Amino acid sequence: MDFKQIQELVKMINKSNISELSIEQDKFKITIKQKDNEVQQVITVPATVATAAVQPVAPVAPAAAPIAPAAPAAAPAAPAKADNLVTIKSPMIGTFYRSAGPDKAPFVNVGDEVSSGKVVCIIEAMKLFNEIESEVSGKIVKVLVDDASPVEYDQPLFLVEP
Repeated sequence: MDFKQIQELVKMINKSNISELSIEQDKFKITIKQKDNEVQQVITVPATVATAAVQPVAPVAPAAAPIAPAAPAAAPAAPAKADNLVTIKSPMIGTFYRSAGPDKAPFVNVGDEVSSGKVVCIIEAMKLFNEIESEVSGKIVKVLVDDASPVEYDQPLFLVEP
């Protein structure tokens, strides 16, 4: 079961009056419980099985039973990092934009030199457009997020070679 399928399950349970759903496939088990309009995800995965990172899409209620820790996994868009690369991360949840408008040029492209304080993107949160500035100086090596995509707090946006 992949991350998109889990997200869809959580959305369906939020919209329904189902209080609990358990699914078991091979060595993977997921239980999603709904209590007082909040969704709780309990995922049990054997340590030998590699899994994708699971992020809750709704507020998570305190667990009544202990939750088995999932093996940490890298974000699928992030390549293997070299020791000398610095990551510019999202300081907030919102929608990522590479330029000030659809007809405008991107703030930065791969290969561009950035200095500390230079605007690298905009993140829209609750109809407010927040300019995100680089905290490092260097060359943009990779853009990790597509334009107009939703981003999470602390999600990697750019890789910079200082």
